[in-house]
Amino acid sequence: MNNTILKIQKAEISDVSSLQEMGIAMALETEGISLNPKVIQPGVEYVIHHPNAGFYLIARNGNEIAGSLMVTPEWSDWRNTWIWWIQSVYVYPRFRKMGVYRQLHTTVLEMAKQERVPILRLYVIQENTKAQNTYQSCGMQASAYQLWEQEVSLNSEAPDGLPLVP
Repeated sequence: MNNTILKIQKAEISDVSSLQEMGIAMALETEGISLNPKVIQPGVEYVIHHPNAGFYLIARNGNEIAGSLMVTPEWSDWRNTWIWWIQSVYVYPRFRKMGVYRQLHTTVLEMAKQERVPILRLYVIQENTKAQNTYQSCGMQASAYQLWEQEVSLNSEAPDGLPLVP
């Protein structure tokens, strides 16, 4: 399939269960984390229903989904422009080493050019050298930044189950 052209398209609401399945598989495989399907499903639906939050791309081999990724925008005041973050990358094991991610990445790159987005970023678990090699082969490079985070304890949940921050 290395030379097979996959159909790359934006995900639709009918793809939610597949995106949920891939998100759960990716978290377990890369971080050993078991995601709650009741949390990830509305999280995926939110992105599909709110294009300003981002979008998913799906790679299809015929009627079968081979892989996907999500793109989320970040505004850079320093650059006065958008940065796109590639996230939630997953390729089913049976489709790995067949160019699935490369085709997804090429599509994101072309979309970024069309939308005049000058920077693509992603984060990857430090131990995942296979993924890092794939990203490097697509033209990405490690940045000077480290990714830091802090979880915030929230006192309440949104009444409708949606994220508290739009």
